[in-house]
Amino acid sequence: MEFEAVIGLEVHAQLSTQSKIFCACSASFGAPPNENTCPVCTGMPGVLPVLNRRVVEFAIRTALATSCEVQKKSVFARKNYFYPDLPKAYQISQYELPLALAGHIDIEANGAAKRIGITRIHMEEDAGKLVHEGEFAGAQASLADLNRCSVPLMEIVSEPDLRTPEEAGAYLRRLHDVLVYLEVCDGNMEEGSFRCDANVSVRPRGQKEFGTKAELKNMNSFRNVEKALEHEIRRQIDWIEDGGKVIQETRLWDAAAGVTISMRGKEEAHDYRYFPDPDLLPLVVDDAWVEELRKTIPELPGEKIARLESAYGIPKYDAGILSSSRALADFFEASAAFYGGNPKVTANECIHWKDAAVSGKLSPETIAHAVEDRESGAISATVSKKLVELAIETGRPIRSIRDEKGLTQVSDAGALEEIVSRILAANPKEAESYRGGKTGLLSFFVGQVMKETRGKANPKIVQEVLRKKLG
Repeated sequence: MEFEAVIGLEVHAQLSTQSKIFCACSASFGAPPNENTCPVCTGMPGVLPVLNRRVVEFAIRTALATSCEVQKKSVFARKNYFYPDLPKAYQISQYELPLALAGHIDIEANGAAKRIGITRIHMEEDAGKLVHEGEFAGAQASLADLNRCSVPLMEIVSEPDLRTPEEAGAYLRRLHDVLVYLEVCDGNMEEGSFRCDANVSVRPRGQKEFGTKAELKNMNSFRNVEKALEHEIRRQIDWIEDGGKVIQETRLWDAAAGVTISMRGKEEAHDYRYFPDPDLLPLVVDDAWVEELRKTIPELPGEKIARLESAYGIPKYDAGILSSSRALADFFEASAAFYGGNPKVTANECIHWKDAAVSGKLSPETIAHAVEDRESGAISATVSKKLVELAIETGRPIRSIRDEKGLTQVSDAGALEEIVSRILAANPKEAESYRGGKTGLLSFFVGQVMKETRGKANPKIVQEVLRKKLG
């Protein structure tokens, strides 16, 4: 029997606000344990949460960028559960009435385009985290760091439209790029700013009914999501083929062992006893605010890829790499504006030096001048690389370094003919052997000319002159 997977993804994105969602504590990452806390975010008796307007703005902009319908009325609810890093014993989230519904993300995977539906986008607060270290009374100790309590989260839930790990990876990468383009999330997966849980089941191909799903957690990279899905799909198929029955559960991904491990039975909504938060009024969003925020949506990755490909004639693959970072795409266009002779070469250089370009260690002028000088024959590819490295190290203009170090390439055929004539006269046996059919000796003569000119001769012009002289 042939099986297919059914995959849905739940992405939790930490929003890049200065303060938390319901209090004025800092939402920054990396502070000493329990420093960014107050009675509100730790749920002390008698305190009242106050909604951060910026959080709502970020969530609405994300909804608009993913073609969701922003709801005029949404409600915050309490999601009740006990965990040591959740001092309130409930999490403020949205349940029956979320902020946004029915959007989509367009992806490309396995050479085909596909539209992945988005079920909902809602806002919620994050929980703290446990740090497992040391021992207490002879047992492993777990310490609670509550800095992350009430850091604003946006949960983006996809439709179960994904069928392969490759599609899941493509969806996550595109959604990640959209959030970073919008500047609503920094996308740092190592710090937990962009986290993903995956629901996966298998069914006989052609069957409409879904199989029993497992929820996968603890995946901190795109590649780990793909690997975890590959393993879990294979596990479920093998289990069914051996006569077993898949159970609904939550499983952890063990990256070191390359396997998923059962964690607990999957909770249902009633397990959390959701009810509207009595301390927060319903959120009402008017059309004028939505339209005002719509004007702030920048050109998004999919649109940018298509435009770069069309406007500059570069391959879609290159346009995709450039558009993976808004800063890198802007850097490329600035470089091409300085010198538009060959956008493909400019794109290659921007991609090669992308880390320095995005970090501000490299200027668009440097890349433009490097490409222009290579195209004109003023410098070689090797010298170009050396000059760019020096420009990054020193912060000086690339052409000033070139002239100061005398690295301009000799491309004057007349000047090179004199040098070639001397080389051939000094190596008559090799010249005769070349004329006798040993054409591989051409590289020998090129090397001699490069040695004579201290590497400044244009190899292409040298070869042309040599072939002409050797007849």
